[in-house]
Amino acid sequence: MADLRRDPIIGRWVIVDTDHANKPEDYEYEQYTPKGGNCPFCYGSESLTPPEIDSIRDLHTQPNTPGWQVRVVPNKFPALQIEGDIDRRGLGMYDLSNGIGAHEVLIETPYHNKDISDLLNEEIEKFVSMYSRRSLDLEKDKRFKYLMIFRNYGSAAGASLEHPHTQIVALPMVPKNVMEELKGAEKYFEYRERCIFCDIIRQEIQEKERVILENKYFIAFCPFVSRFPFEIWIMPKKHNGYFCRISTEELPAFAAILKETIGKIKKVFPNLSYNYIIHTSPINGDGGADSYHWHLEFMPKLTRVAGFEWGTGFYLVPTPPELAAQYLKAV
Repeated sequence: MADLRRDPIIGRWVIVDTDHANKPEDYEYEQYTPKGGNCPFCYGSESLTPPEIDSIRDLHTQPNTPGWQVRVVPNKFPALQIEGDIDRRGLGMYDLSNGIGAHEVLIETPYHNKDISDLLNEEIEKFVSMYSRRSLDLEKDKRFKYLMIFRNYGSAAGASLEHPHTQIVALPMVPKNVMEELKGAEKYFEYRERCIFCDIIRQEIQEKERVILENKYFIAFCPFVSRFPFEIWIMPKKHNGYFCRISTEELPAFAAILKETIGKIKKVFPNLSYNYIIHTSPINGDGGADSYHWHLEFMPKLTRVAGFEWGTGFYLVPTPPELAAQYLKAV
């Protein structure tokens, strides 16, 4: 019989197939095949992007020229514009405001065909440190309430450009999905006077059944209430509500566990497309730091969300996270 599992953070239910679990070879996923062509993010093509906002580059090299290791530019087709006022207003029963925010592209590496698992730990540290640097800078704008850092890799995951990159979007309000997590974490904190994510970490380390990787500062595991097969969370062991407050001690450990996690799943599923999102506390006074705990959610594109999921909010998981963790640990 399948399991019905309830997410302790937001109360979402999922259906986990424990009777006829899919093995990795049972998944017929869309394999990512790079198409090549002219790339505006490649080394030497700096003139094809908007002027850079920030970069990590060689000494004595100028902005918007070669010599960079990590480069941040405005999105050429931004979802939100940084100039202007929010101007919240009503239209009868509806609420609306101007599309104010920021939309940046962080080009992680000069190498067009290297994913994170192909980079050196030091190279990953550089672009992760830039995630933090850009977050701290955007936080200064009091119009912004939430910073969304996400990575789409492969066409099935929504990546429109092949060159490895991450997007950072600053929003003038806290998104609904984040608000649900915040409220669930707050409710747990009020009842037990503990962070729910810290409790999850303690239980996962104690049981070990779903843990894939662990180092001094981080843990990577398949969550008990996964929404997708082979979903993985990476969490700092030390409580911290804000990703941008990651310490210099933690950066190398985060880079290492991110590289190894992606390397493992790509060995099980070659040419896999995936998304990851960094979940963090809101900024500029919208709370969450005591009860919330930043983490990275990694979602491989192995299945599609269809009518049942859209209609009910339930997710169907054909491989239990305990079994998924076994496959990944074995790599």
